Parts: sequence; structure tokens; C-alpha cells
Amino acid sequence: MFRVSRKGKCRCAPGWLQSSGSAVAESMQPAELEHSLVMLRHCQKNIYCASVPECCPVCGGNAVASQRLEDAPIRIPSPFINGHREKFCFLLKPTNGTFASEYDGNSDLHVGISSSKGIVYSYNESGVHREEQGWHQCVGVELLQPDMYGLISQWDKYLEDFSTTEAWLPQRYEESHHNCYTYALAFVNCMLAMQGTRQQLSKEEFTKQFVLPRTRQASKYITLYRAIVKNHFYIIDSPGAKKLNSLTQEANALLQ
Repeated sequence: MFRVSRKGKCRCAPGWLQSSGSAVAESMQPAELEHSLVMLRHCQKNIYCASVPECCPVCGGNAVASQRLEDAPIRIPSPFINGHREKFCFLLKPTNGTFASEYDGNSDLHVGISSSKGIVYSYNESGVHREEQGWHQCVGVELLQPDMYGLISQWDKYLEDFSTTEAWLPQRYEESHHNCYTYALAFVNCMLAMQGTRQQLSKEEFTKQFVLPRTRQASKYITLYRAIVKNHFYIIDSPGAKKLNSLTQEANALLQ
């Protein structure tokens, strides 16, 4: 369990992915957080929704009547993944519940590493766990490139051998300084050392370079998701509309 501050510093504490929104409505299930959302432009608005509507929620007209390329609906891919379907990943999830429903911005987060078979290894006060379920909604960082054949072929062995060392015995667990993040990052650094990389990644470096960009994207996505769950749409002025309104106001001021 850990927290990432906006400056990229990691420290053990509740919550770090700040988001807002209300409870999930029955019209969308939590699992749908893994699905893409859609953004379309109409009535000088950016309209976010779960799928392309027939009618514009602002004016009631045909939502996709325009033939201009810039008005075509845009798919917004979900930053969330099923950790049991993604190999060789650094994974993050709420310790209890899911990002979509129970997560409230103050929840503890848990970290793990996925094997080639989708088994997630993680560490807590009871030692190392090997789980085949429970990591279906995560934020992930891919750790291997497709051409890393040596590591790919031996990944599961390295992960198992690493996890059976005395460093990860239950009694060694310490919430602030020897936790799930310590375990996962130590394994990442071991793999870097095997590749001949001398410089080890600190928590601050790994968080800033790999974790924060993904969690910021996830935070925005959760905000959109919860707004759509509650209201079916999330509508804001498009940048073009704001510029047009500003020019109109300036013109009106000159005429007065």
C-alpha cells in the first residue's frame, strides 16, 4: 500500500489517484471502466458518452450529421487493463474494491507483477501472494519489449526465485519502507541489472517516469466515467467555441 504525491514522491499512506464523481449507477457496471468512451463535437460542445448517440443531447438534432472530419466521433481508450490478461506488467489497483466503484480517492493501493501466464505476484504483511484472480481492473506499466527473448523465456523463473528469498518473508514487511511497492520495484531493478544496467531506479524516478503519466490519465478517465454513469453525458465547451465566444465578446465591447 502506498501513495504517490504530485511531486512524484512515494510514501506509504491512503490514496493517491485523486478523482471525483458520484456512485456508479445501475445503467453502467463497474467492469465497463475497461471499455472505451466516445467524444463527439456538436453545438460547439465536446460531448463525452459511452457510445455514439443518435441525437445530440444539447439540441436534439442528428449527432453525426456533419461530414467534416474534425466532427467525427473520437474513441477514448480506457487506461485500465485486466492484469491477468497482461503479461510482464507492473500493476496497480485499490487494495479493496475497484477503481470504478469503491475507490474514493483516499483508498489504499496495492502493487504487483504479472507473470507470463497472468498470475500476479504481490507482497504484503502475510508474505508473497500468487493470484489468478482479483486483478481484473488495474493500471499497468509494461516492463518488457517483444524482442527481449531472454527475459521473456525466463521471466516466470526469475519472478518465482526472487519471491522466495528471505527479503520477502512476512516478518520483514514494514508498511512505510518495505512494502508492495518495494517488492515490485526491487524485482524491476533486478531485471535491469541482469540486462547490464548499472543504474537502479529509485521509487521517485520510477514513479515520475512510468507511474504518474498513467495515473493522471486514469484520474481523468474516472472523472469522465463517473459523470457519464450519473448523467449519461459529460458536456463541456469545445476549445473552438471558447475562442469564438471570446472574439464575440471583444467585438461587442468595441461596438458599445
